[in-house]
Amino acid sequence: MPYLAETIDLPIRLTAVSPDTYEQWLAQAPAHHRAWLDAHDFSCKAGKWAALPSVDGGIEQVIFADAGDAWIDRLARAATGLPAGAYALDCDWSDEQKRQAALGWGLAQYRFTKYKDRPEPEARLVLGEALERQTRAMLDAQNLVRDLVNTPTEDMGPGDLGAALASQAQAFGASFSVIEGEQLLEQNFPAIHAVGRAAARAPRLLSLEWGREGDPLVVLAGKGVCFDTGGLDIKPSSGMILMKKDMGGAAHVIALARLVMQAGLPVRLRVLVPAVENAISGNAYRPGDVIPTRKGLSVEIGNTDAEGRVVLSDALALACEQAPDLVIDFATLTGAARVAMGPDIPPVFSNRKDVARGLVDAGETTEDPLWELPLYKPYRKLISSDIADVNNSGKTAFAGAITAALFLEKFIDPDIPWAHIDTFAWNPTGRAGRPAGGEALGLRATFEFLRQRYATTA
Repeated sequence: MPYLAETIDLPIRLTAVSPDTYEQWLAQAPAHHRAWLDAHDFSCKAGKWAALPSVDGGIEQVIFADAGDAWIDRLARAATGLPAGAYALDCDWSDEQKRQAALGWGLAQYRFTKYKDRPEPEARLVLGEALERQTRAMLDAQNLVRDLVNTPTEDMGPGDLGAALASQAQAFGASFSVIEGEQLLEQNFPAIHAVGRAAARAPRLLSLEWGREGDPLVVLAGKGVCFDTGGLDIKPSSGMILMKKDMGGAAHVIALARLVMQAGLPVRLRVLVPAVENAISGNAYRPGDVIPTRKGLSVEIGNTDAEGRVVLSDALALACEQAPDLVIDFATLTGAARVAMGPDIPPVFSNRKDVARGLVDAGETTEDPLWELPLYKPYRKLISSDIADVNNSGKTAFAGAITAALFLEKFIDPDIPWAHIDTFAWNPTGRAGRPAGGEALGLRATFEFLRQRYATTA
């Protein structure tokens, strides 16, 4: 996809015009432009643009309304509506504002074409070399999440997810390893094995390692449930239709690892992805079972459809064994998070106030919103068990996102800073810059947080 260009001769000017000064701008415009705009009843409102003709019938200039709540939305409609050609911004925006608008331009032009040819917009936005490089890095990472999540499970099973992580390892000189099938039991990952053992494709734990010894260790863990039937507590068909996206947490940490390695952040990075299918067969784990975990805690299975937290328990326990400087997990964990926050805003939970605040602030900077929810200790009683250390399902429907986070917290060493992001990884409906389907939600915010946290150690 063309998206962006570093430079090109004689691009068409893409001029930002404020609604407040539109009449003043119009009064100074050439007569044929004024006539054109009047004939087409142009209104200078957010999302509106107009291609202005030259005297020979070509496009001389494009104006668009410099308005809206988010910079990332400024060019989204123009990106998919303009005819083929190269366009260059004509405005007094800062580099950061241009970068956000250019990112929105590229995100709007995304098309998932793995199974069906779809016309791609051919309008290119011309940027300088530095801006193009920075924008493309984030654009490629965000679209990587979209591609991984949009791919159906037949082609995105545990092995395919492993291949996606291995590809990033190869691209940036990182090491990649996998623990698969019965090896999970031999190497003490019983929870991952229990959830994934019923599927035809074996469960596995994927691992990427990158960076220099001596740099602070950062561990990213991503829920990699490639399809979730709900297990024996089977979902209805309406609840199962989107479950190809249940590996969205894994997609986020794979893309985030790409950004970290591409930027050369001074960290030692480890990525852990428990990759399974929550399937149904004669050996599926059952409601009422008590399963062991790597940390030594026993888990009573109150609901086999609360499997994501179970597979993450082993990964988070492993993450803490190397005493990292920071652990962050991404997971499409609860419908309760969507009820509380809607599809666009993932809640973040953390055992450190500065980490939670830093992530929320980074989300505001990058127009990638996150919102802190509490690890409210009195709700621990909702996941208590009479026969095991903890239950994987709350006793009521109340506070489902919080009780899921409290479950995960049990597998975190309290001395280690940790954040959990309950992302949706999906746009339920399409709009400018945000096509329906897989989406990166929390990716930009988390990378900005990591960049700020570790840039001072360079």
